[in-house]
Amino acid sequence: MRGPWLTSVYGLVLLVTLPLVIVTGLLDHLAYGPAYGQAFPYDVGWLRLPAVDWPTRPSWLFRVTQGLHVTLGIMLVPVVLAKLWSVIPKLFDWPPARSVAQVLERLTLLLLVGGILFEIATGLLNMQYAYLFGFDFYTAHYFGAWVFTAALVAHVALKLPRLVTALRSRPVVRELTVGRAGTRPEPPDPDGLVAAAPGDPTMSRRGAIALVGGLSVLLGALTVGQSLDGAWRRTALLLPRGRQPDDGPTGFPVNRSALAAGIDPADTGPAWRLTLRAGDRTRALDRAALLALPQHTARLPIACVEGWSTLQTWTGVRLRDLAALVGAEDVDAARVRSLERAGLFNRATLAANQVLDPDSLLALRVNGVDLTPDHGWPARVIVPALPGVHCTKWVASIEFDRATA
Repeated sequence: MRGPWLTSVYGLVLLVTLPLVIVTGLLDHLAYGPAYGQAFPYDVGWLRLPAVDWPTRPSWLFRVTQGLHVTLGIMLVPVVLAKLWSVIPKLFDWPPARSVAQVLERLTLLLLVGGILFEIATGLLNMQYAYLFGFDFYTAHYFGAWVFTAALVAHVALKLPRLVTALRSRPVVRELTVGRAGTRPEPPDPDGLVAAAPGDPTMSRRGAIALVGGLSVLLGALTVGQSLDGAWRRTALLLPRGRQPDDGPTGFPVNRSALAAGIDPADTGPAWRLTLRAGDRTRALDRAALLALPQHTARLPIACVEGWSTLQTWTGVRLRDLAALVGAEDVDAARVRSLERAGLFNRATLAANQVLDPDSLLALRVNGVDLTPDHGWPARVIVPALPGVHCTKWVASIEFDRATA
């Protein structure tokens, strides 16, 4: 089976889909707010993306981009492995340096293969909450993505003409009608992908494509449930944190429990106060005072970097109403701090558009009941289209910056 045509079929699938994985990954990095120093890694030099205010509409934006990034990335694993199998002779080509062009090609191949395997491995481990790296996942995954992207662009520039030629050599529709008995080797090729003395085929090229496609569909079916609510969520067998942990109005997933975050129950008891600040104005409100303020209800998603998301109905006080209590109607940004004392996400900075959105809340209730400790009791932030880790739980204070003329 091995030869330029089959390699090019797998290559075409990756050529069409990998840019989508790359673009959604970069969009998710932007969603974390690099302008406020809360996208990881902090210092990326000239690889820094343009500073933009991540939009709050549509409210499902981050849910779709991150879900697509993770689900499609998992579905492409069989295609990547099949593509590597199809070019095994090329990986062990000897001598390795017969010309400058060959050196350049093999260098891009090394970065391409190493880059995509590194991105897959670190991504899958992060989704399983298995931090076995010995290095920061966000930093390594970000720079690894750029290395892989550069290698992909160079590799496509070198190989695109051969991919087109190979695909034209055998009509796809006709090849998909050929069974194992009719499968014949491709003619010898300059890349040496076709074996010098091919053995009998163990399956047809049609079968090889169907096998890889079937595995991709299976992985997608075992993954996509993490981005859907209801019975579908129980099918997310590959992502245990994306599955429904319990029934009832608060039975949806969480990234970190109160216990894992080290939240002291004494800090969330009757003595808890929310501190609001804007310049020299400060105000402290207990939960009863917050409940006495005008309440707003919005149906908004929570979406996590691991790819899972859920849509729930939240009730609480609009963030812009809280800003008005301390004279910050013209707000420029807000810094939210959690009772969680350690961790990367125990604080978050919200842009003006995120504070002023009419559905941006300090949520006190979800689905008609009080928040539970794992869901952020006594109060948490909910903002449309914001990454879940920045929808801060166990809120202790919010400091508003007034806009300057």
